[in-house]
Amino acid sequence: MLVGGFPCQDYSVASTLKNSHGINGKKGVLWWEIYRILQEKKDKPPKYLLLENVDRLLKSPASQRGRDFAIILSSLNTLGYAVEWRVINASEYGMPQRRRRVFIFASKKDTNFYNNLKNNSISDNLNTKGLFAKTFPIKEINKQKIITKKLSDDLVDITNNFNIKTPKINAFWETGYMIDGIYHTSRIEVDYNGEYSVLGDFLQDEDTVPKEFYINDQELKKWEYQKGSKSIERVNKITGHKYTYSEDSMGFPDCLNKPSRTIITGEGGASASRFKHVILVNGKHRRLTPIELEQLNMFPKNHTEGVTDTKRAFLMGNALVVGIVERLGNTILEEIN
Repeated sequence: MLVGGFPCQDYSVASTLKNSHGINGKKGVLWWEIYRILQEKKDKPPKYLLLENVDRLLKSPASQRGRDFAIILSSLNTLGYAVEWRVINASEYGMPQRRRRVFIFASKKDTNFYNNLKNNSISDNLNTKGLFAKTFPIKEINKQKIITKKLSDDLVDITNNFNIKTPKINAFWETGYMIDGIYHTSRIEVDYNGEYSVLGDFLQDEDTVPKEFYINDQELKKWEYQKGSKSIERVNKITGHKYTYSEDSMGFPDCLNKPSRTIITGEGGASASRFKHVILVNGKHRRLTPIELEQLNMFPKNHTEGVTDTKRAFLMGNALVVGIVERLGNTILEEIN
């Protein structure tokens, strides 16, 4: 099995969809390194791939929504793989962080997964019998809402023409699979009835929290400004055009009775920020500690110990929610054994 995640900055919601450069971006081109590995191992290729990225990948680039993902699917098809995908928000399946990511699973011809996709009905694959359907249940998809289309096997053709007539309409939705160059995709509703985890379940004992994580009254005003609504007049440095930049207010402090917001790479450091977490415990405001960030990603405590706190936070901003991968791994093991 080849496991990985090619860097996601070129698709990330941190930049606007219009400005994302997708698979042609400097970091997005690392997809072709995965492709190169598969090609060079063609005499003994990995039977399976498990990849992860931001869900923006399914919509990139803005001018041809889905083109980049279509290139990936077509590339894997020519190498003899079937591909399943699912956008998963960890918190919707009981995990402690609201983090949406697309997971991609590819299986080589003649594996159990490939044969099952080949032999089962489209509806069964999407609803109950695919890898993601087995691992992360969804409400039954109406057959009429499943989109089925054929992919070109010419990557130049895809690059120039994919979704060119309806560029603002999504070609790929939250779940789907591709086999023999034909893909099926649909929107989904989560079907989960288990227990839910919340931010407050993962806090350290306050006696063990270093003092530098607490925010004094003077600094708190800066945090309140960052988290609050604002409307600021700005001027484009190139054109001189004046415009108004606006932000809505955010919940402040973060709610302890809900899953945490998405952990970002800039979570560390004491400077006030709109996107860092701030909690209120025993009447005191503070930031989250590295251990708490690890726990919200379901890593063992002190998994990142050995580097600075800022770096530990950065690592957690780039990490996966472990519970998702663990569940997928268990399903894969059951199938191949």
